Amino acid sequence: MNKKIGFILVLLLVSVMMVGSVSAGFFDFLGGGSSGNQTANDENTFIVGFDAEFPPYGFKDASGNYTGFDLDLAKEVCKRNNWTFKAQPIDWDAKDAELNSGSIDCIWNGFTIDGRENDYLWSNPYFDNKQIFVVKSNSSINKISDLSGKTVETQKDSSALAALNGDNKTIKDKFATLTEVADYNTAFMDLESGACDAVAMDIGVAEYDIKNKNASADDFKILNESITTEKYGIGFKKGNDALKDKVQTTLDEMFKDGTVAKIAQKYGISQDALIQPK
Repeated sequence: MNKKIGFILVLLLVSVMMVGSVSAGFFDFLGGGSSGNQTANDENTFIVGFDAEFPPYGFKDASGNYTGFDLDLAKEVCKRNNWTFKAQPIDWDAKDAELNSGSIDCIWNGFTIDGRENDYLWSNPYFDNKQIFVVKSNSSINKISDLSGKTVETQKDSSALAALNGDNKTIKDKFATLTEVADYNTAFMDLESGACDAVAMDIGVAEYDIKNKNASADDFKILNESITTEKYGIGFKKGNDALKDKVQTTLDEMFKDGTVAKIAQKYGISQDALIQPK
């Protein structure tokens, strides 16, 4: 081969390799690569798939760390089994693919069992997620029937909205209006200002928001009557019984020694929402 041609080919090869390396690094920088976010899964690593924008169950705190009621439960399970804990935020629409591929070990994040009973290998239900109404403390509204002719708000695509549009439509039909808002921060501001009379939402989210996100938490109360209820559980890949059983046994121990109740208190979650093991 002509030496000049050979030299040029070497330069071209080096250039291609450099471009490929830079491109891959840039892809990872943009979030397209998985090397910075994924952890190699093995028998000593427990990877929890969760929605990072669902407080109080899983979210990013002011310091940029992933935290939440469910993540704290999972961390304690790992501690007691000498496992390495990994919180893996996922695209919720891709949760099944993540679980089936083995890139996560479970879905643990305010995950509703109802309607999905045959889709996953489930833990026992551990949380009774009621759909409730929040009103101002000085309101004359004390029960659901008092909402007749009132203005109610709820978050778009929420479980409360689904309940009011579904089996509990008779409740909604008595409202003056049911307005969908982008988030519950907006709903609480509207409630405080008097723009609405009540907010329909998950009890866990309501208790967390009242305790942590509103300076005047004493201004709000949760009606005792609920719209409906759903059970939360931990979803595992079918066939992964050994892991599910180990996690279940550890979680049961945490219930019995008061650890679950202590973690719930940290996030303003009432003891009534916890489903004690039989």
